[in-house]
Amino acid sequence: MKSIFRHLPSMILIFASASAWAAPKESAMKPFLDRLISRMTVEEKAGQLTQYSADMAQTGASLKDNYKEDILKGRVGSIFNAYTPAFTRELQTLAVEKTRLKIPLIFGYDVIHGHRTIFPIPLGESASWDLGLIEESARIAAREASADGVHWTFAPMADVSRDPRWGRVSEGAGEDPWLGSRIAEARVRGFQGKDLSSTETVLACVKHFAAYGAPQGGRDYNVVDMSERELFETYMPPYEAAVKAGAMTVMTSFNEIGGVPSSANRDLLTDLLRGKWKFKGFVVADYTAVNELIPHGVAADEKSAVDLAFNAGLDMDMQGGLYSNHIVQLVKDGRIKVRDLDLAVRRVLEAKYRLGLFEDPYRYSDEERAKKSLLTPEHRAHARQIARKSAVLLKNDKNVLPLKKSGTIALIGPFADNKRDQIGNWSGAGDWKQAVSLEEGLQQASEGKVKLLKAKGANVTDDPRLIDFLNEHGGNLEIDSRSPQKLIDEALAVAKKADVIVMALGESQGMSGEAASRSRIRLPENQQELLKAIAKLGKPVVLVLFNGRPLALELETALAHSILETWFLGTEAGPAIAALLFGDENPSGKLPMSFPVNEGQIPVYYSMKNTGRPFDAKQKYTSKYLDVSNEALYPFGWGLSYTKFEISEPKLSTARIKLNQKLNVKVTVANVGDRDGEEVVQLYVRDLVSSVTRPLKQLRGYQKVFLKKGESKELSFELSAEDLKFYGKGMKWMAEAGEFQVMVGANSRDLRAASFHLVTTAR
Repeated sequence: MKSIFRHLPSMILIFASASAWAAPKESAMKPFLDRLISRMTVEEKAGQLTQYSADMAQTGASLKDNYKEDILKGRVGSIFNAYTPAFTRELQTLAVEKTRLKIPLIFGYDVIHGHRTIFPIPLGESASWDLGLIEESARIAAREASADGVHWTFAPMADVSRDPRWGRVSEGAGEDPWLGSRIAEARVRGFQGKDLSSTETVLACVKHFAAYGAPQGGRDYNVVDMSERELFETYMPPYEAAVKAGAMTVMTSFNEIGGVPSSANRDLLTDLLRGKWKFKGFVVADYTAVNELIPHGVAADEKSAVDLAFNAGLDMDMQGGLYSNHIVQLVKDGRIKVRDLDLAVRRVLEAKYRLGLFEDPYRYSDEERAKKSLLTPEHRAHARQIARKSAVLLKNDKNVLPLKKSGTIALIGPFADNKRDQIGNWSGAGDWKQAVSLEEGLQQASEGKVKLLKAKGANVTDDPRLIDFLNEHGGNLEIDSRSPQKLIDEALAVAKKADVIVMALGESQGMSGEAASRSRIRLPENQQELLKAIAKLGKPVVLVLFNGRPLALELETALAHSILETWFLGTEAGPAIAALLFGDENPSGKLPMSFPVNEGQIPVYYSMKNTGRPFDAKQKYTSKYLDVSNEALYPFGWGLSYTKFEISEPKLSTARIKLNQKLNVKVTVANVGDRDGEEVVQLYVRDLVSSVTRPLKQLRGYQKVFLKKGESKELSFELSAEDLKFYGKGMKWMAEAGEFQVMVGANSRDLRAASFHLVTTAR
């Protein structure tokens, strides 16, 4: 495993600096912490590296009695799943008024896509391709969470994933390492701001380190096994980008890589993260990950698990309690050195110092501030804006969309008036009752000019086992006891009275997210049967999708005239979707992850390699399926508009560049349709001949441009040798001389190309 981490210069261009580390009173921090650490017992030091969970719910909060006892003994340094000013103040009082050293607690919470105001799931926000809005979402989330007593969020998730069966694709930025890196940077900037001493910021936590998004079979927590080159070219860049953007904490992943679980991987946590990447913050385990070294089979018992994890570079143990139980003895045994223990403790205490908790441990527990900061009209307005930008128009035959604000619309499906699922999975402190449903959104947007008829048509699923499982874990599924056919018959009766039919179909939020992998990523069969029945009426059908992952939509694409992918858009989902359906807003979202034709194609992604026998429809012995295309149904970067854009062939500033030169790429984009709209112009590169095989295309830039109808604009992109580098033979990070293609277009499939040469030696 050692060889995997020994190379690795910086893999990506870094666009942000670690400004969060330049906090006020920096000069005073070291002597202050030196004195504090010198006074601590080994047991108290182990306590600072221990985190436990509160039993937090919207109806109240509590902490297990033994955890309270541990706080009073100085054996706890952090609590997660604790928020609200009152509850965090109660817990903080135990630490700073009733313990020997009065060291404040740090409160962590899963603020994944908003705190009280919920924004689109991260995969959905990534479909906006709008880094400014994504950063603002994180900034608002930090503002609300910090007002609610939270110091630290377990986000952003920087895991690249190319397998939509994995439920946690909902929490990431999709399949592309370049786009994922830019989004990770934006979220870190949003959470941490420029000054962590501001009470409107929270610590960011980059997760899950590393390669958690590539489990075999798409099954959560499963083994990850891949080549060294694939690991570092595809999966590592977003983590590095987030670290270089200033993220102050990193969370280990549950999986192993090359036989070594991440929480016990010194090459990963020490040599790479702290050595090569110069990370200065602290590393926390995911939930009970240290305990799980035992079933992984690398530790014989709890004490050995702590030995492995701590000496690998894991600073904080989440929930398992093993550090608190075993570090003291491991120090006595000489298996943990005091200087290493002190260094880990210092990292945690530095974070508390920079947050200002030693100066005022209650500065985040302010009832009045919470009242003014949570779920404000301004925050809801941003939620509407980012939700509108995140929806993706997948199909629009015969311009069925936008809908007219007249006549009769049938709204059919289990998500028509659903609020719980609108805020998605990992919605934390969000209150789904505050969300606006699609039905409410349509009623508001139609201004009384449209007759809206409604029918459920189907339950989310008819699988009793799945219903019980989802409801046991907060699904809140409301099941209609009538037979599937009676529900369909009712829907048909309603649909026959309408001019156009809007179908609200998809997954429940609990069908994606953690521990929610699916082997079949299709609409549930009962919903498909409903769609088939409605389509037979021959009326215009608009499918509005609610889901947390790419779905296999071959049937739906054949039956629906228009398809709008809305993910789970958050608190303001209803108004956002309605504005798009009626054309008050023009869709501009682009897919951050490819949608397969069917599950047998997985993994299918835009940057695949050519193989020695590339696809040829006329030749049998080439790389292809007998029953389906090699290509995704809807590729990465795909997204339609109500207007039409034309993008010219790229014009290059030169046909040859040297290593120290830049290439300017210009294209003209024109709005040739009859509506104003926004396009995402994407730039890709390909290395045609190299020492190791290369992808057919790689994203290296994009620009969002708003154009009025009839307007055109010239866009300019800049490429350098850094954009062409890769891991060559011997894992050397390099750019090789030769011919390259630069491709520009509106998605990863429909591109126009030009060629240039990179010259690496003088001639």
